[in-house]
Amino acid sequence: MNILAEIAGRTKLRVAEEKARLPLSEVKRRAEAAAKECEPFAFERALKGGDISFICEVKRASPSKGLIAADFPYLDIARDYQAAGAAAVSCLTEPYWFKGEDRYLSEIAAEISIPVLRKDFVVNEYMVCAARALGASAVLLICALLDDAQLRSFAQLAGELGLSALVEAHDEAEVERALLAGARVVGVNNRDLRSFQVDMEVSCRLRSLVPPEILFVSESGIESAGDIERLRRHGVDAVLIGEKLMRAADRRAMLAELRGGGQ
Repeated sequence: MNILAEIAGRTKLRVAEEKARLPLSEVKRRAEAAAKECEPFAFERALKGGDISFICEVKRASPSKGLIAADFPYLDIARDYQAAGAAAVSCLTEPYWFKGEDRYLSEIAAEISIPVLRKDFVVNEYMVCAARALGASAVLLICALLDDAQLRSFAQLAGELGLSALVEAHDEAEVERALLAGARVVGVNNRDLRSFQVDMEVSCRLRSLVPPEILFVSESGIESAGDIERLRRHGVDAVLIGEKLMRAADRRAMLAELRGGGQ
């Protein structure tokens, strides 16, 4: 079994446990109430215009690298990202491989003024509604995890809640599927989630397949200002960076270094 399938299987069990505690009807009610109080599609607006935008990740661990941050002052990390000029924050909520928690997301969203992406492995509508109820402005939908009907359904549900959907692809076929599902934000993951191998060329190769009016986000494996500059030259709208920032002694300085010749 590949890593993504293993994570998906465990996520389905986790959501079943969550549903037993809090039914879908109540999560939907909370999501709809939150939608009335939140700016719709704030995540998309934050990524538009000007220089390449930075989505900075709050991440404690990963399957490929294990524990990244034994000391994990997640609110301070999110504040640092906002102060350093991040357009948005990505927060891991997957608890087993990434050591995330829902409360990290809800507390961060209440603390900072920039949008927050719920980074998890969405397998059903419950998780889309929960993202909005927790205070997220965006939700991740992974093409490799969902069939076409699910992609369309979950993206539509997110839209009804004013929630942006970052639809993640890794190859040409998945980019086409994301576009057919109506994605307004396409994320290309340079990491193959089946093997966790990373290749920066993936974003560069796939950029031309996404129309300019649709936001293009490059994810994973971005290590230097040179990488950022290369993505700038290919017209990438935003980058999602996690481990490089999480391991930095000074996250603000590292973000400035990565920004390089931009703003």
